[in-house]
Formats: sequence, structure tokens, C-alpha cells
Amino acid sequence: MLSLVNKGITLVFSTFFILIQMIFPITPDFVGGEDKYLYDWDSNMTYSSDVYAQTIVKDPDEDFVILNLTDIQLTPFDYLGEVGEIAHFVIDELVERVDPDLITVTGDNAAGPTAYLRLTEKLDSYGIPWAPIMGNHDGEYIISKFWGAYQFITAENCVFQIGPKDMGYGNYILNIEENGEVIHTLFMMDTHSFTDVEHDNYDHLWDNQIEWYEWAVKGITKENGKIIDSSVFFHIPVPEFIDAWESIHDENGNMIEPYKSQEFCTKYESGGYPYFNNGFFDVCKELGSTKNIVAGHDHVNCFTIEYEGINLTYSMKTGIASSYRPNTVGGTTITIDSQGNSTTNHESVDISSFLDE
Repeated sequence: MLSLVNKGITLVFSTFFILIQMIFPITPDFVGGEDKYLYDWDSNMTYSSDVYAQTIVKDPDEDFVILNLTDIQLTPFDYLGEVGEIAHFVIDELVERVDPDLITVTGDNAAGPTAYLRLTEKLDSYGIPWAPIMGNHDGEYIISKFWGAYQFITAENCVFQIGPKDMGYGNYILNIEENGEVIHTLFMMDTHSFTDVEHDNYDHLWDNQIEWYEWAVKGITKENGKIIDSSVFFHIPVPEFIDAWESIHDENGNMIEPYKSQEFCTKYESGGYPYFNNGFFDVCKELGSTKNIVAGHDHVNCFTIEYEGINLTYSMKTGIASSYRPNTVGGTTITIDSQGNSTTNHESVDISSFLDE
């Protein structure tokens, strides 16, 4: 949660910026509204990757490396001090160390217009394709959630798309191709915000989003004549993350091997799951395509657990805005080989030099 001081300063910055935008809109394109970036969809439409997916080409001689960042959560005030400095340091360190082919960002990116603009500029500056999604706090202290999405759409290296109508902001598909063939698909999906803000009842994928995912998986399978392995990225985890954690412990709470995550990765908090199960995990199992579900949201949880054939990954929190643990600050990588097989790893960044000062 933002501190009261941060909230107050963010609100002042944001209110001023919003008023300026209302009087002097940023561009005619933005004023035209979000409809031009949405598309109509129903399950009777014929899927085509040429129409509904973007392609990212993999070098046949190298593995394809995805660097996932999550819960950066910067505010205008954060950028003026050490919190922003650490976030820049962590992201720079990860990009240099990992040398990713794609950067994904699983939500809670920034609060307030100036922070959103500066973070977008930062991520775009690497010249690497990047694919963000919205978290439950994206849209706070800005003129609208579409305004935040618009910054992504218009960034030079960002591949973000809003997606179908009435599904939120940021439901889109990326196909990773090698030698003209799809070897792995990425689904970027919006888990929205709250069903009840007062009681922190979190939302998740809506029924039409799950139907869209199933339609796309079947369409990609038909196009390629086989099931293509895929990964799903969203902000709020599915309840099966709890089941996965319990599955690697015995009745006395002792951890059962094997456990895929590094020693420093573990579950430090109960988790902000929705109070309902929308059945998405079961749909993933039934279709047989998705091998990874990557989430953020819970800042001090970090693990990868294979559960019923799917790797459930809490991505490592990037930076120290809001709650964090110094030993689990960093990012997460998903490395994909030429057969489309994937390996998950967590990359911790040492920030002790900042904390010791």
C-alpha cells in the first residue's frame, strides 16, 4: 500500500496533470477514444494469427529469453528519491545480466501520470520489445485506465494491444516463431481490479476472456496442425497457486523435493487471490497448451512449482515501492528453446548497497 504521504503527493501531482489533459488533450488520436484500439469478437469468428496475434522472431542459434518484471509500483514521489533510483538500478542490472529478447511486465506498473510516463520511457529506452499488462492498481491517479494503456500503445518498442471489447485493457497474443514456424505462444491477459474494493475482494479473468483464450488456443492448434506450448501472463494469481504450495509440503509442513525455485524464493504471505475460482486453470489443463502461468501481485512471494502439468510462477518483485523483502527483489526469466520447451528462473538483484547507506 502507498503511504499516506505518498498518496497525498501523488494525488496533488495527478490532479494537476489530469486537469491539464482535460483542457489540452495530449493528441487527437487519444481524444478519439479507445474504440479504435478495440476489436469486436465472438467465439463463432475464425481465428487467424495474421489478424489476432503478433509475431516475434527467435534466433535459431540461441534460446529465446523473456525477462518478466512485476509490481514496480512507482509514484511521482518515488521517482524523486531512492525508491526510483533503486528501481532503475534493478531493471538496468537485469537487462544487462539477462540480455532478454522480450521484456514482459505483469502489472501494477505505476500510479500517477508522471510516473507512468517516466516508467514507459525507461522501459522503451532499451530498444527491446516489451509487453506489459495491467494490474489491480494500474489506472489509479490518472485520467483513465485507457490513458495508461495509450502510453503503452504509442511507445515505440511496446507490443501492447488493448484487445477485444468488454474484456478490460490488454488481452493480446504473441507468437514466437523460428524459421517461420510458431514454437511458443504468449497470452497476455487483464485480471482487472476488485469485485469489492472495501474488502479487497480481487477480480480475475472474466468468462468471455476464458472463452477467448480457449478459442485462440484451438485456432492456433488448427493452424499449426498440433498443440503449441504456451505461457499465460497476468497479474492476480489463480487460487491453484495455494494448492501448488501445499502440494510440495507434507502434513507437518516440511517441504517435499523436488522444488524448482531457488532457495531464496518462497511463500512469505498468504496471497491476494480472488475469493472465487473461475475455472481457468482447469481449462488450461483440458486444452493442454499452457505450460506456464506467470503472475505478480503478491510482493514477497516468489516461486515456481509444477502443479498438475503446469508451472505456476510467482514472479519476483521488481524494486522496493510498497512492501518488499530485500532478498526477493529482481525479476524472473522464461527461457524457450527451439522445440518450444521452457525453463523458469528467478534473478535476484543485490540492493544492499542502497539499504546500508
